[in-house]
Amino acid sequence: MYLIGDLQGCQAPFQRLLEKIDFSPSRDTLYLLGDLVNRGPDSLGVLRQLSALGDAAQCLLGNHDLHLLALWHGVRPVGRSDTVQAVLQAADGPALLDWLRHRSMALQRHGWLLVHAGVLPQWSAAQTLALAAEVEQALQGPDPKGFLSAMYGNTPDQWHDGLAGADRLRVIVNALTRLRFCTPDGVMEFHSTEGASAAPQGYLPWFEVPGRRTLATPVAFGHWSTLVTDQKRSTSWGKHVLPLDTGCVWGGCLTAARLGAAAGAFELISVPCEQAQKPGPKQA
Repeated sequence: MYLIGDLQGCQAPFQRLLEKIDFSPSRDTLYLLGDLVNRGPDSLGVLRQLSALGDAAQCLLGNHDLHLLALWHGVRPVGRSDTVQAVLQAADGPALLDWLRHRSMALQRHGWLLVHAGVLPQWSAAQTLALAAEVEQALQGPDPKGFLSAMYGNTPDQWHDGLAGADRLRVIVNALTRLRFCTPDGVMEFHSTEGASAAPQGYLPWFEVPGRRTLATPVAFGHWSTLVTDQKRSTSWGKHVLPLDTGCVWGGCLTAARLGAAAGAFELISVPCEQAQKPGPKQA
């Protein structure tokens, strides 16, 4: 079993990583932690390859993947930094996008909770999976355009059990696909993209909130590429927190974690990425 961080359309490094780990779809399973597409050079190739792997590639949805679905349904315009036009124009684009909207928002495998971005401190692993299923049901239902039209926005910025309708789904989506910093009470902050040491006043990296309900559950996630250069926090990675966005699209590398037989054990395998995208504002 392999966990792999953000591809963001970097198909060539993905192929090199599969060769390096000697991946076999009949023997191995890949778990992609979201942001499969966008910013990189070959989102179409990534979607074609992943969809062809069937059950051997279990994929989460990240914010860029949801953005692509919103573009498909015409509820968002194509942005200057978007590189997904080939998907939207391809003859097999509709089939690939329908496959994409049927991916998961969160999974739990071999004891690991898998999300794209983060988990609010008030959520247990079981609640996280249940709330993720609510979003999946809306996205896979008869009105995905209606869901995507109401998905964008920064409010409400805090979870309450009494939330309903679009507000409820928006908070779930924002936590699972955009979260980096929050207060101990779970108020989310969406503007800061620096490393964990650059938390805005009053906020913490979501995984450092004291008493968060997933503290005893190992969590693997992507989304936050600046964590890999944060030496003050890197010694704590591993047993309960495993960030796997190693900045491939920004000229970093693409990383897989091969899970071991012992609980929490893993080995990291990386390949360099030739893509040298200039850093810019990330898709919210």
